[in-house]
Amino acid sequence: MLRFVVRRLLLLVPILLGLSILVFGWIRALPGGPAEALLGERATAASIAQIEKQYGLDKPIYVQYGSYLKTVATGDLGSSIRTRQPVVEEIKRRFPATVELAFAAGLFSIIFGIPLGFFAAKRYGGFLDHASLVGSLLGISIPVFFLGIVLKYIFSVKLGLLPTVGRISVLIDVETPTNFYILDSIIALNGEALWDVLKHLLLPAIALGSIPLAIIARITRAAVLDVQNEDYVRTARAKGVSPGIVDRRHVLRNALLPITTIIGLQVGLLLSGAVLTETVFAFPGMGTLLVDAIDNRDFPVLQGGILFLAVIFVFVNLLVDLSYAVINPRIRLS
Repeated sequence: MLRFVVRRLLLLVPILLGLSILVFGWIRALPGGPAEALLGERATAASIAQIEKQYGLDKPIYVQYGSYLKTVATGDLGSSIRTRQPVVEEIKRRFPATVELAFAAGLFSIIFGIPLGFFAAKRYGGFLDHASLVGSLLGISIPVFFLGIVLKYIFSVKLGLLPTVGRISVLIDVETPTNFYILDSIIALNGEALWDVLKHLLLPAIALGSIPLAIIARITRAAVLDVQNEDYVRTARAKGVSPGIVDRRHVLRNALLPITTIIGLQVGLLLSGAVLTETVFAFPGMGTLLVDAIDNRDFPVLQGGILFLAVIFVFVNLLVDLSYAVINPRIRLS
């Protein structure tokens, strides 16, 4: 297993190198540039040239890329052109929000998706099965931004039950040293702040978790249908083993491999930045950070943010691969 982990980590080097080349070229192909974004209406040819010289943007692109690689190799992702803050600090401030949102959305999709798919398979051809199929198709088809707007309209505008934007109300006073607002509220023993953070998290988590929920439910249904017809399942039932034990030990456990794969991929995607959800709910995470960076042509933030999310995605998938051996001991990684 150690060899497998080392090999996967070594593969991270060419992946990040290739991604850095693509991102570096794509960003510089965007119309406009940091100088125009910074100067706005005051932009003149002379002022643009001055800013480009200040940030080295007047040099050939291969020279810029070489300088960027040297900087990144030292662990420095550069500084934001707009805020002058180190990109690492920007990520440290924004990433916890995305982690909380992704965790809540993933938890929502797993808690409802696996049971829905399991019971749909157990009642194959029945009402619940057909309803789950229709519901999962709707969940996959409805755009996240549209669902977010609908949820805001129903639960915030019409019912007035939940907030529409942000992570916490401006009237709540709580220290946030870790930027994980849930954890900070618990550490501070501030129940009011914790409840407010959870209320702000609920609608974005449901909107973001709708597509993973639908996918997990469909994969679970297909996996359970496939496993419950295996010989070892029929043998266990023929021996008189109770249905509950058969379902837990033989059906669900063996069906978890494809389910775990899809959960890992979805969690990786959620952590990679819920851009649309964070934009709709003005949720200050990595998604809004990257959107702001695109709007302002903030090259260092875009490059550093995308590379950081790529590393997170690879590590999440590595953990998923390692979990296979835990779920099914017959699988050995080498």
